[in-house]
Amino acid sequence: MKIAYISTYPPRECGLATFNYNLINALSINPSYQADKSFVIAMNESDDLNEHAYPSEVKFIIRQQNQQDYIEAANFINDSDVDTCIIEHEFGIYGGNSGVFLLSLINKLKKPFITILHTVLKEPNFMQQTIIKEIALKSSKIVVMSKKAVLFLTSIYQIPSTSIKLIEHGVPNLEPIANNEISRSELFKNRKVLFTFGLISRNKGLETVIKALPSIVSQHPDVLYVILGNTHPGVVRHNGEEYRDSLKALAKDLGVENNIAFVNKFVSENELHQYLTACYLYITPYLNEAQITSGTLSYAVGAGAAVVSTPYWHAEELLADNRGKLFDFKNDKALVNIVNELLSDEAKHQELKSNAYQYGLKLRWPAIGNVYLSTLQQAIADGEKPERVTPPIIDVESMPALNLSHISLLTDDTGIIQHARFGIPNLKEGYCIDDNARALIMALMAYEQNKNQAALKLMPVYLSFIQYMHTEDGNFRNFLSFNRNYLDEIGSEDAFGRTIWSLGYLIGVAPNNSYREFGRELFFNAVPHFKGLKHLRGMANTLIGISYYLLAHPGDKPIINEGNQLAESLKLSYQANKDGDWHWFEDILTYDNAILPLALLHHYEATGDNESYQIAMESINFLNSFSFENGYLNPVGNAGWMRKHGKNPIYDQQAIETMAMVLLYGKTYEITKDSKYLSLMYTSYEWFLGKNSMHIPLYDFETHGCADGLQFNSVNRNQGAESTLAYFVSHLTVLKAAEAEYETLSPSLFEEEEEFVKHQNSK
Repeated sequence: MKIAYISTYPPRECGLATFNYNLINALSINPSYQADKSFVIAMNESDDLNEHAYPSEVKFIIRQQNQQDYIEAANFINDSDVDTCIIEHEFGIYGGNSGVFLLSLINKLKKPFITILHTVLKEPNFMQQTIIKEIALKSSKIVVMSKKAVLFLTSIYQIPSTSIKLIEHGVPNLEPIANNEISRSELFKNRKVLFTFGLISRNKGLETVIKALPSIVSQHPDVLYVILGNTHPGVVRHNGEEYRDSLKALAKDLGVENNIAFVNKFVSENELHQYLTACYLYITPYLNEAQITSGTLSYAVGAGAAVVSTPYWHAEELLADNRGKLFDFKNDKALVNIVNELLSDEAKHQELKSNAYQYGLKLRWPAIGNVYLSTLQQAIADGEKPERVTPPIIDVESMPALNLSHISLLTDDTGIIQHARFGIPNLKEGYCIDDNARALIMALMAYEQNKNQAALKLMPVYLSFIQYMHTEDGNFRNFLSFNRNYLDEIGSEDAFGRTIWSLGYLIGVAPNNSYREFGRELFFNAVPHFKGLKHLRGMANTLIGISYYLLAHPGDKPIINEGNQLAESLKLSYQANKDGDWHWFEDILTYDNAILPLALLHHYEATGDNESYQIAMESINFLNSFSFENGYLNPVGNAGWMRKHGKNPIYDQQAIETMAMVLLYGKTYEITKDSKYLSLMYTSYEWFLGKNSMHIPLYDFETHGCADGLQFNSVNRNQGAESTLAYFVSHLTVLKAAEAEYETLSPSLFEEEEEFVKHQNSK
């Protein structure tokens, strides 16, 4: 078996690095393991590739905060002949918000893999929970080291138990040492040693032991408390040795400075073994329960040490059945009683050591390695199962159910509120006609497709808002404060165009004559302003509204002329800026870009203008050429935009960009019936559900809102009207296309499905 390991690795001083090193050694003793074809992908905390002198088995280094390294690492593994992969997971070793960059690797990975979770949080934030769910979805198995971790994954993260494998933390073959150098050292000689080891930080609760020392020393003056380990690198960076110094000061104040010793170094496994077998009691005085796995505790039990600990999650499990003693968090008095009892009663002390040693036998790496090996073999076997028949392009069953609760939350009796803080409406920002026009379009689509009653109920609110912002001369204001004061006299051309789009669509699909007549009145009052439009997106949005109107009233020549003039302006701009391989309407791609070719497709659909069609298709192909790198949508980012013959800046990605792409490919499919565009439409829609450069969903399955944008290392968790409406318009567009796809499915597809089912049943 050939394995790729993704983790930290020695000589980096890190618990995961040691664990990964030991796991490799445990697997390598199996005859089927091919060490020369296996390798390590090492996680580096800085950009300095020479920071650590890695051994030869490290074939690739990922710089923690360089997302491209994760993609290249996946390609490196895919191009190798390894059979499977092991990913060690701890949030802090991977880059981006909560280690989100790891998702770039696993979504690119083509080899089956298992993921070992060293931390499972009881109260994860959105990013942490989403990342773990995505890892579980892609992994052949999630490995955890405690029953509590299994409970959390199933109940909090909704990960099925069949996806989880419980494998306890492995330990070396820690047999008693006959000639222990540490026990003979000056530090340990003639002392009864209480011992703690590991990276030092405030959450370790070492002050609890120091506070207990005076009462312990008063009965047992030969006691020495040894603290072995460096201060955590993150603590050193921010606070230096402040915590260690405070512990020394506390010991001096309590008069026990001669009963405490700090060994400030990262020791080898062999030396650690000597410390564990030389100590009288091993103590983990952590301050709270939230420790799902402790490698240091596993080592102590494996070494047959007598252990005293606070009742954090892993300790409760590992020290059950009298394999150790527990005392409450920060309770130094309870610690005094336990330690003094064990120091005075050698029989009880030896009983703890014996129970721990016997349990530790099953934790030794050779046995644990065999369990990992069988788990990996199953992952490989699962990866070799025959794939199911090719499904329809649009997987409707994987789409969330249509739920307008967040839209309803954002909508009051005035209109839809622009912005939100997380999922809570931000009343300070008021309203805009842009969003209320989009909301009207969304509500009309929802009612047209499935007679959604929630959408029908919302319609008059949005219509009323549009009418309230309508000026006497037929134009529209855009912004309104929460207390219904106008904030501008004339809105932007973009806002005007989106409003005309909503009114043109309303005229064609209104649920009743009253709404239709209302829309016609506002639409025609605004017609005199069509000729005054100067900006391309205002023209494009208006042209889409005109085209919808013409589908309902195809013979209205004055409106046809208005549409032709706007289309002509778009075409002239395209011809003026087209250059070599630059097939676009401007010398820069900014925002809402797909609206421009979409408008010309609508014009073609309404009038049959072939030039509009040809330019639209040329510019669509141009968009395609850079928008789908790595198999998912990368819309033009708002952080700089894309200048002529330049590169797509990617971030920050906005939901309206994606909505425009979904609408564009949906309309292209309607016109051409080419399934390629159906696929591009669905791929664009999946951006909302996590098929994006961060591999994080922007749609929130709890609130039914949509995040405001995709950033370089996270998502903008605010869920305002623009982004949420962009999601639902996209969702409804995909559902409409899915109905069309289903109607055109070839009978051969169903025959292929039947053959697949027969094949599976025969097995």
